[in-house]
Amino acid sequence: MAYAHVAHDSVLGDNCILANGVQIAGHVEIDENVIIGGFTPVHQFCKIGKHSMIGGGFRVTQDVPPFILAANEPLKYKGLNLLGLKRNGFSNEDINSLKKTYQYIYSTSLNISQAKEKIKKELADNKYVKDVLTFLDRSNRGLIGK
Repeated sequence: MAYAHVAHDSVLGDNCILANGVQIAGHVEIDENVIIGGFTPVHQFCKIGKHSMIGGGFRVTQDVPPFILAANEPLKYKGLNLLGLKRNGFSNEDINSLKKTYQYIYSTSLNISQAKEKIKKELADNKYVKDVLTFLDRSNRGLIGK
């Protein structure tokens, strides 16, 4: 859209939507099917996972995991991108596996390492959960909070 900026060494996946005034700093990685609302700046070296949606006017200063909605200031996990997932043909079983995955990741009683271990034991046979685990391994700026 109008006035969006993508800086040097950034990588955008297929089918991404950057609304008006989105500012992508250098070395940012955005996976496929991501939607970023208007006037949202993305800090350098951040990663944004596939099928995620970020509300307009919020700042992205940490990594945004795949398949989620992100909003508020500071940017926070607000649940799964259910509408986007359903429109892209995700099954109810896949959606439920992702819900459970993010319950572990954003649990107050587990740190990320503990959450990853629980996810690997219980849910790792799901291909979308594997995508989340791969994203967590690539993340280097830390995840947005809850």
